[in-house]
Amino acid sequence: MKRLVQLIAALLAATVVAACGGDTPDHNSVDTRFAQAMIPHHQQAVDMVDLVATRTQNTRVRTLATRIHAAQTPEITTMTGWLAGWSEPVPSAANAHQDGHQEHTHGAGHTGPGMMSDEDMTALANTSGAAFDTMFLTMMIDHHQGAIDMASTEIQGGRYAPAKDLAARIRTTQTAEIATMRTLLATV
Repeated sequence: MKRLVQLIAALLAATVVAACGGDTPDHNSVDTRFAQAMIPHHQQAVDMVDLVATRTQNTRVRTLATRIHAAQTPEITTMTGWLAGWSEPVPSAANAHQDGHQEHTHGAGHTGPGMMSDEDMTALANTSGAAFDTMFLTMMIDHHQGAIDMASTEIQGGRYAPAKDLAARIRTTQTAEIATMRTLLATV
């Protein structure tokens, strides 16, 4: 009987340790980090594309911005639902910029994988016309590359199939959008 009690205690302890580690049979800590980092990353992209309507007359840039907004806004909702379902903290939209760049530094004053600094965002907001188009496209290429990097990490180490599927779509879509932006950048 004493051995049975010890075995039960050991199993309970192992269960508690696994639960505290954030891993469950359907998702793991890589999935959680992916959603928690991608939500503010996507929110910053939405903030960037929201500037397009009042700062450019370039219809191709406007079309691209509309596509980015249409793809990333529902993805934010989806990932927010995952985190809530997993009882994990959800980054707030109001603090999206700060939430998205707590862990990494990404060259030239940018923090987070592809995240723009506050100074970058202010400079973009204060620009218009062809100068805006050039800055927007250059920044969004870097931003998309950061999302591709995060998506690749999820694909390699995540467990939650819907998150891995979303990461694969992000990688495919944003790789294609980078090619489009490079073409646009050459014509601005």
